[in-house]
Amino acid sequence: MRLLVTGATGQVGWELARSLMPLGEVVALDRAACDLSDPQAAAAVVAGYAPDVIVNAAAYTAVDKAESEPELAHRINAEAVGALADTAREIGALLVHYSTDYVFDGSKNTPYTESDATAPLNVYGASKLAGEQAIVASGCDHLILRTTWVYAARGHNFVATMLRLFAEREQLRVVGDQHGAPTWARNIADATGDLICGAQRALDAGDPVRRIYNLSAAGETTWHGFAEEIRHIAAHRWPDHPWTVRQIDAIETRDYPTPAARPRNSRLDGTLLAEEARIVMPHWREALLRCLEDRPAP
Repeated sequence: MRLLVTGATGQVGWELARSLMPLGEVVALDRAACDLSDPQAAAAVVAGYAPDVIVNAAAYTAVDKAESEPELAHRINAEAVGALADTAREIGALLVHYSTDYVFDGSKNTPYTESDATAPLNVYGASKLAGEQAIVASGCDHLILRTTWVYAARGHNFVATMLRLFAEREQLRVVGDQHGAPTWARNIADATGDLICGAQRALDAGDPVRRIYNLSAAGETTWHGFAEEIRHIAAHRWPDHPWTVRQIDAIETRDYPTPAARPRNSRLDGTLLAEEARIVMPHWREALLRCLEDRPAP
């Protein structure tokens, strides 16, 4: 089959090019080739390749900046997604799209399931929810994959920031009252490949594919716990690196104000993914260890 990936230079998009290669021909487009800030032009580019599967890994992800750029965030995360969904329906392609725990408000005391009521706290979350709704309304075959706290061995992310700060500062303050599961981009990409295979079997049998799945690592932690684990692994992985950090203090969300409100609970329940797709995501600690083993010295 022919698979087209948008957002090819992003954390997940970069990994998708490798994970999807065994499935067929992979066309990976970066922003220069397919800019979702122009929804109709982007949809026309995608349609021109006539793919069997569209994997949309492109998004507006600057959560705080979205508060001052709501129109742009909505255009990329909702309008362009709707245009891709319409294209998928017209050409008979499967659309795979990534969403976020930010579609929830974080007030629930247990992990969120796919059927829980959505209530985004910020512009970014609202724009991603609007994208989900546009896909469903289009009637195209689709997989919407909600994930959380994504990181990778490359690019700008929490892991990269912590490794840099560990060698620059003696003391750090990291939020300790937001709970979630750090999720490695490679695990997301690998699971996506498996899900596409399952979806293709269903489509070949004449069955529609219209599902939302939670796709995040097993286990849970806080940003502070995540930072402590990064420090622990890094100290053993690169013992000769000039680390300077001596202490990481846990602080409350109110002590680290940001333009966009964050959900306190970002935990996603992976039961449906395990039962329907037979996919069980690795524990976040295991995935972090593998990611840092794969990463060059800082």
